[in-house]
Amino acid sequence: MILSNRYNFLYVHIAKTGGTSVRAALKSLQWRDPYYLAQWMCSRLSGLTGHRIASKLPRHSKIVCAQEMLPREFFLGLYKFAFVRNPWDLQVSSYHHLKRERPFLLEGRESFEAFTRWKLDPERPYQYHLDTAITPLTDYLVDLHGHLLTDYIGRYERLQEDWDHICKHLGIATPPLPHKRQATDRQKDYRSYYSSDLADLVGTYFKRDVDLLGYRFDPE
Repeated sequence: MILSNRYNFLYVHIAKTGGTSVRAALKSLQWRDPYYLAQWMCSRLSGLTGHRIASKLPRHSKIVCAQEMLPREFFLGLYKFAFVRNPWDLQVSSYHHLKRERPFLLEGRESFEAFTRWKLDPERPYQYHLDTAITPLTDYLVDLHGHLLTDYIGRYERLQEDWDHICKHLGIATPPLPHKRQATDRQKDYRSYYSSDLADLVGTYFKRDVDLLGYRFDPE
């Protein structure tokens, strides 16, 4: 999550939705923020204490965290935006990310179908931060009562177009979006990873994302 006092925005960073590129593009704006030094110091102090002093908004915070921590009028006046992604495509992206960087989590469930069924199994014992893609996208965008708090929801599928729209609204020159963390080990079409049963399972698990964000397994 990135908060800018100077440009009056709050960016909610949902994992695997192009956020690393967006964060990199916003980096130059952060240096111009009058509170950047204070934010940087709080971030470092939080890390030194094992994040026990609640002095920063973590990278993948839900918007409700900012709502609870910031003054009400200030929060309401921020331009709050996020990017989302087709939940079926997101599962494929997250699977390959874990396969590359945390392969021990896949032991005994190396295939995409086996791992996805296991991680979405409601009987699976809780395991902290197994996979950020388990969390419905809309959980990052709503308050405790399920009301949408974001002013603009961009789409990973049209990342550059929606990024241009956001920058125009903020009144800033559009910083270029660098290509970050592009996977080279996955098939391009996410649909090729799914059996019909598995596609239904993901659709049911992420039903609120499907309903509120309008995604479908087969967009055609």
